[in-house]
Amino acid sequence: MLNALTALTRGTRLVFSPGLRRYVFAPVLINLLVYAAMLHYVLASFGGWLDAWMAMVPAWLGWLEWLIWPLFVIALVLVVFFTFTLVTHMIAAPFYGFLAAKVETRVTGRPPADDRGLLKTGIDALGREMVKLAYILPRLALLLVVSWIPGINLIAPLLWAAFSAWMMSITYLDYPMDNNKVGFADMKRRLRARWWPTLTYGGWVTLITWIPLANLFLLPGAVAGAVLMWDRHYRDPAMGVVQAR
Repeated sequence: MLNALTALTRGTRLVFSPGLRRYVFAPVLINLLVYAAMLHYVLASFGGWLDAWMAMVPAWLGWLEWLIWPLFVIALVLVVFFTFTLVTHMIAAPFYGFLAAKVETRVTGRPPADDRGLLKTGIDALGREMVKLAYILPRLALLLVVSWIPGINLIAPLLWAAFSAWMMSITYLDYPMDNNKVGFADMKRRLRARWWPTLTYGGWVTLITWIPLANLFLLPGAVAGAVLMWDRHYRDPAMGVVQAR
């Protein structure tokens, strides 16, 4: 039975095999440029952000500086991580959608149900990314607020872990689903119906994104892994979900 880790390892080997690796160069280069630009910006701005943050702390809370500083660093790392993830996926979405289509053709021997061609696939992928952003950003903002509420914030790490896994599942498993005419609402229903492979896959992809530099080369493998997961776990709408598109 295909599990999340197996799908990722097989997908990574697949995208760097002859015939497919040429579709990986563009997203890897894009991710590398965004990574370098964001890292430079964060390192150059970190000191100013920290000073501005600490200036907002009331004088009577100055004795808590030892606690506030690491909290700021953690919050900043989380924001940078999610910002980097969202930006790179927005830019690379057309290439990832096309890569997913090529992988599906290689793996199954047939093209996706919606074989739209390179230009149409790219345009539609950008539109789909906007739908994902509209879904993810409000929930991300709410989670940031919850993380600062005393008491509730004790479970914030668990909430962040679950949210990260869910977000990554939506981000990557949507590529093959979009290529096969599965609407966004239907896609979410299918993911919820198969919640264990969904969250384990998203969890492994989240771990990959935290590996500096290596993640730039592993993320295309996550796209191919998503195609394998789609074909094994989500293609059949009868798996607890009624197809809604």
